[in-house]
Amino acid sequence: MTFTSLVTGGAGFIGSHVAAHLLHAGHQVVVLDDLSGGFAANVPVGAVLHEGSVCDPATVDELFRTHQFDYVFHLAAYAAEGLSHFIKRYNYTNNVIGSVNLINASVNAGTVRCFVFTSSIAVYGHASPPMTEDLTPTPVDPYGIAKYAVEQELKVSHEMFGLPYIIFRPHNVYGERQNIGDRYRNVIGVFMNQILRGEECTVFGDGEQTRAFSHIDDVALPIARSIDNPRAYGEVFNIGGDRPYSLNELARAVAEAMDAPLRVRHLDARHEVMHAFSAHDKAREILEVEPDSVSLAEGLAQMAAWAKKHGPQEPSAFSGIEVTRNMPPSWRVVVR
Repeated sequence: MTFTSLVTGGAGFIGSHVAAHLLHAGHQVVVLDDLSGGFAANVPVGAVLHEGSVCDPATVDELFRTHQFDYVFHLAAYAAEGLSHFIKRYNYTNNVIGSVNLINASVNAGTVRCFVFTSSIAVYGHASPPMTEDLTPTPVDPYGIAKYAVEQELKVSHEMFGLPYIIFRPHNVYGERQNIGDRYRNVIGVFMNQILRGEECTVFGDGEQTRAFSHIDDVALPIARSIDNPRAYGEVFNIGGDRPYSLNELARAVAEAMDAPLRVRHLDARHEVMHAFSAHDKAREILEVEPDSVSLAEGLAQMAAWAKKHGPQEPSAFSGIEVTRNMPPSWRVVVR
């Protein structure tokens, strides 16, 4: 039996990898992406790209009328915790309203076997790491609030309408095809782009913040395969890297992978969670996910080779800043 899957954000980094795995599994894949953060070239051969936004209910509804989707993989989002404080309206429109448009369409279609949603460990806020799925989320930024709102909406939509769902909370995902020109998010990509441009790696604060970094191969495949596991339905899973590193350690590791001298410039600290990494026991037990199958050194080497071939990128400037008060100067100077 051939299944038809919708992958939102499928021209983006994680979405394009998920789409590729679904194609390999024999799915017909339709990608919905507005190309605001992704690239048409990322869409794997065999998938059908529909350029449009999840925020447009007419576009979403027309896609569901044209295709009887069996599965929805919702990966479209603007994932920038720090910047989300300064783009609240944009954040909630894209990350909440866009998700609701897809949930409405999925319920109305009556054909969707499972709605797979990528949330974020941003929902945990200042919880003590390693964060586990049984913690009550207390997000501290608009991005985390938006993601948790959609998690709650999926639960009530299941209770009211029977819409099956699976929720993933990935974190700090990196690898080939990531947009290294985005100055606001994806620190590994930011560091690599700065090195390629002959610049110092910029670190907010003292650099002792800790994160665990997740290679795309440890994230995309489990997401794509989850729909085949009945035990995963109705569950929430942390997914990604296990070992935390400080940003200072990360900068050294990235410089080594790029065969470049370590040059770091520390900026004023910004408002952020200091220590954020999660436990993945549940994903190992139910999804049989292997712990850190791609080590940080190996993953950085692979991404560095791709980044060097890709070349340096002009850092993006977000043009729709809504609030400038308390914005980090290194971000504020590019507002136009």
